[in-house]
Amino acid sequence: MNILHTSDWHLGHSLYGRRRYGEFQAFLSWLLELIRRENVEVLLLAGDVFDSALPGTQAQALYYGFLRDVSAPDSPCRHVVVISGNHDSPTFLDAPGGLLSAMHIHVVGRAREPEEECLLLNGADGSPALVACAVPFLRDRDLYRASDGDGADERDARMAEGMKEHYRRAALEAERLRAGRDIPVLAMGHLFAAGGQAFGDDGVRDLRVGSLGQVSADVFPPLFDYVALGHLHSAQKVHGEERLRYAGSPLPMGFDEAARPREVRLLSTKGRNVSSRGVAVPSFQRLERVEGSLADIEKALRKLSQEKESVWAEVVHTGSEPVADLRERVEDMARGPLEILRVRNLRVLPEGMEADPEQETLEELGVEDVFERKLKDAFPERAKDDPALEDLRVLFREAVAAAREKEQSCAS
Repeated sequence: MNILHTSDWHLGHSLYGRRRYGEFQAFLSWLLELIRRENVEVLLLAGDVFDSALPGTQAQALYYGFLRDVSAPDSPCRHVVVISGNHDSPTFLDAPGGLLSAMHIHVVGRAREPEEECLLLNGADGSPALVACAVPFLRDRDLYRASDGDGADERDARMAEGMKEHYRRAALEAERLRAGRDIPVLAMGHLFAAGGQAFGDDGVRDLRVGSLGQVSADVFPPLFDYVALGHLHSAQKVHGEERLRYAGSPLPMGFDEAARPREVRLLSTKGRNVSSRGVAVPSFQRLERVEGSLADIEKALRKLSQEKESVWAEVVHTGSEPVADLRERVEDMARGPLEILRVRNLRVLPEGMEADPEQETLEELGVEDVFERKLKDAFPERAKDDPALEDLRVLFREAVAAAREKEQSCAS
């Protein structure tokens, strides 16, 4: 059986103000072609389907349009398994679950009992072919019940243990479903596994210790023949284990990782053995970082302006000479298919002087980054996972989603 592991689509994501719906549509079309070409029978989507808890109508149209096409009668894909990520709303993903399940699309948004998360999936001949443990992003309340007097270390330890216990129970249910058959068990998760790496401005929001920020790979029982992970945007294996894999995001989420290869993982099963290989995802929008002195930047931008394909660029000035009107000068240099999305001035200071670490521009921060800093300033004594703060985050995301929805309506 052929299985495809993908994650972190972040439908609706924008890059420094530029919408990316064309890229997302191109990726989903490419993915459908890959599924048909490789005769993929099961698709695993390991969280962060959307970029926000309340995605706009265009992002939703991409998602549901893809699910319609991938489950069409002429598609080889027999099952789609989707879990929520930290960017997703569990309630939003779960809402159409009854309808989607009739199309063999299994969505697990909120954490559930193992009997509801673990699925026995049939192959083309109608017999059981694999067990999938669809464990979604586990939030603090899913792992730990606070008690008076608990310190941060005790709280984190209990949450880490809660994560391990959740996967232990899932493994027990998977073994029950397998019932001695010679079929593999695959687990899913959306978390930051210790040993994984995030790169630069890729948009990954660090998950706390309780969400596996520092929990070792032994949280996943040996029973799992493959663990399809999401959250980190660069494809990688964890602690050198072939069975523990991040597929990464199909689109680069920032300029820092633009040069890193994108991939999805194609799995093949034989009995309980699972082998996997990366399938490179093509670039649907060229991203370039231009860095150096003003002369270096001018030379590079002149060359990029002569390209025939569309280029989005980030300009980073690291020269020693001051350039007060850097953005205006850079934008004047851009021609043809070249667009400047971001300009950063990291001018080298004379010896003996240090840069001010507080000098950040709003352009370098996302709206959620700004909001988190304001929360920290307003409530310095509260823990990050305080339920009241989480309620404020939900309201903020709803407001942002509504504003983006209005923006899209005006643009159309």
